[in-house]
Amino acid sequence: MKYYSTNKRVPNVSLEEAVVKGLAEDKGLFMPERIVKLPDDFFETISTLSFQEIAYTVADAFFGEDIDADSLQKIVSDTLSFDTPLVHVAKNIYSLELFHGPTLAFKDVGARFMSRMLGYFIRKQGHSEPINVLVATSGDTGSAVANGFLGVEGIHVYVLYPKGLVSKIQESQFTTLGKNITALEIDGTFDDCQRLVKSAFLDVELNKKMKLTSANSINVARFLPQAFYYFYAFAQLRSMKPKLTAEELEAVICVPSGNFGNITAGLIAKRMGLPVKRFIAANNRNDIFYNYLQTGVYAPKPSVATLANAMDVGDPSNFARILDLYGHSHEAITREISGASYDDDEISQTIRECLQANNYLLDPHGACGYRALKEGLKGNEIGIFLETAHPAKFAETVENIIGETVAIPQKLQKFMKGTKQSIELGKDFEGFKAFLLDH
Repeated sequence: MKYYSTNKRVPNVSLEEAVVKGLAEDKGLFMPERIVKLPDDFFETISTLSFQEIAYTVADAFFGEDIDADSLQKIVSDTLSFDTPLVHVAKNIYSLELFHGPTLAFKDVGARFMSRMLGYFIRKQGHSEPINVLVATSGDTGSAVANGFLGVEGIHVYVLYPKGLVSKIQESQFTTLGKNITALEIDGTFDDCQRLVKSAFLDVELNKKMKLTSANSINVARFLPQAFYYFYAFAQLRSMKPKLTAEELEAVICVPSGNFGNITAGLIAKRMGLPVKRFIAANNRNDIFYNYLQTGVYAPKPSVATLANAMDVGDPSNFARILDLYGHSHEAITREISGASYDDDEISQTIRECLQANNYLLDPHGACGYRALKEGLKGNEIGIFLETAHPAKFAETVENIIGETVAIPQKLQKFMKGTKQSIELGKDFEGFKAFLLDH
C-alpha cells in the first residue's frame, strides 16, 4: 500500500519509505492511501478472539501487502506481550487500562510495534549505515520509545525532553538506559523539542550526513498500531454484555488528547467498521482542539504546564491527519468528535472523587477522560475512557491530591535505581544540529 502526504505536494511512497522518513518532504504527515473496511463477520466473532488475533487482523489490513504474514504475525505477538484490560469503574463507565506494558503507558504499543517494524526493514534491506531515531517527549513517549528500541541493532535513539517538565519517574525511564539511547535535556518546552525534531528532518545537510526518522506519533508505524486496542476494548465490552448487539452497545470512547495520535488511530478504527457511536477528545488547559471544535478556527499557542503533562501540547501534530480524514470539514469533524477541557483543580477534584466513589485511582490524564464521560454521556450510552498511564508514574502529584501513598510497581522501581545520563542543550536548532553532526 502507498502512503500520501497530508500536504499532497510530493509523490506517494511505500510503507518502508514512510516509516524510515517519518515526515514527508513537504512537511506533511503520511496517511495510508486507503482504509480497509473489515468484514461484518469479524465483528460478530470478535469477542472470541485474543488481543493478538484481533491486532493481526487490523495490522494485516494496513501492512499485509508489504510485510509477509509470518513476519507480521511475529511483530504483532512480540509487541503485545501484555494485556490492555477493560475495567468497570462506575455505573456505565469503563476504563481501558493501557498501562500494563514495560513502561506502564499506552505508548508501549505503538513504540514496540514501530521498533520491530523498523528492525524488519533494516534486516530485509541490509542497511549498512545506522538509522537515527529522533523523538520529542512530554513524558511517556520518551520512555516507551527508548525501551522499545533498546538494544535494537542498527538504530540509535535520541530522546529530546523539556528540562524540569517531566516527572522524575518518567525521566528515569529514558535517562538511565545507556546503550543505543541518548537523552537530550532541552532548555525549553515540549513544543520546542518537537520543533527541533521537525527542523532536523527538513535540514538538507543533516539528512545527507545522517539517516533520520521519527518515533513520535507523526510516524505511521507508531500511530496506526494504536488502533489495535480500540478493537480489543470493543471485544471485551461485547463479552461483558453478550445480550446486547453492536448497535445496542452505543459505545462512546473518550481519549485524553495531547498530540492527537491516539484519537486519530481511534477515528481510523471507526472507518474500518468499529461500531463507535462518537468520540470525545479530553483536553487539559491546552485546549487548542477544544476551541477549534467550538469556533472552527485552529489557533495554536504556546503550551502551558499542567498536572496532565503528557497533554501539554500547544500545536498538536496529528490535527493535520484529522483534517485530512474529514476532508477539512469542521461540520464533519464535530459530528463525530466533541471536546472537553479541564484545569488542574478540576483534574485534582476528579481524582479524589473517583477514588472515593469507585475505589479506582486515576492518573491525571485518565481523570480528564473519566470526567468528560461523567459529564457528557447521554441516555443508554456506555462510556470507555483510555487510562493512558499508571498513576504511579505521577506519584508525587497524585499523592499530593489524595493525601495517601501511591504504591510504586516493581517495573518502575527498577528504573528509579539507575543512574541518570543526559546531555543538556539549548532550544536553538543550530546547537542541536551541531550536536548531531558531532555524534
